[in-house]
Amino acid sequence: MTNPPARLRIVLAEDSPLLRAGLETVLTSAGHEVSAAVGDAPGLVHACAAYLPDLVITDVRMPPNGTDDGLRAAADLRRRDPRLPIVVLSQYVSVAYLDDLLGDDSTAGVGYLLKERVGHVRQFLDTVARIAAGETIVDPEVVRALVKSGRHHTPLAGLTAREREVLALVAEGRTNSGIAEVLTVSEAAVRKHIGAIFAKLPLRDGDRRVQATLIYLRSLGQSPAH
Repeated sequence: MTNPPARLRIVLAEDSPLLRAGLETVLTSAGHEVSAAVGDAPGLVHACAAYLPDLVITDVRMPPNGTDDGLRAAADLRRRDPRLPIVVLSQYVSVAYLDDLLGDDSTAGVGYLLKERVGHVRQFLDTVARIAAGETIVDPEVVRALVKSGRHHTPLAGLTAREREVLALVAEGRTNSGIAEVLTVSEAAVRKHIGAIFAKLPLRDGDRRVQATLIYLRSLGQSPAH
């Protein structure tokens, strides 16, 4: 992961004027610069070309079609610049969007958050900073929905039940200390489990935590082979 600038240049896309204004206020109050705040997907693409932001925050459903225009614009922006961190906000849990959001490149941070989390201002700002630094963070409710769907994939087959549990918490964006607290174990035990996970998964050079998270989330988003 890289160290993001303390003051991020952000392009914000949200079709609700009230939520857009609220997000802009939260971000600017934290010292960030909202270079543009737009209400539709074409505006998002144009603003990114004009301002070259450090990070993008976008709603999934926006004009002109009111469907997944924001997500498709975000995916297009990531194809153009794989280094651009993107935070996608969604009103509902929808696992169908996950693979398009993650894409095929893990060099930049990416987040999929439910809008209700934005009300937790400190948590939201911390998440934005972590995604700008290169982390992949998916809302715990989305992760749980994927688990409940019963989907799986072979890269996880070699993990123990405890290792899968640890990896699920990593995918929720929890730190080692946070995982230790949830599982009521020591941080040393968490580090041991994560080391075993890294050894078992097909990881490349680079940020192994992000790669492991992507493998886990993609595996849950794919149907089992028949």
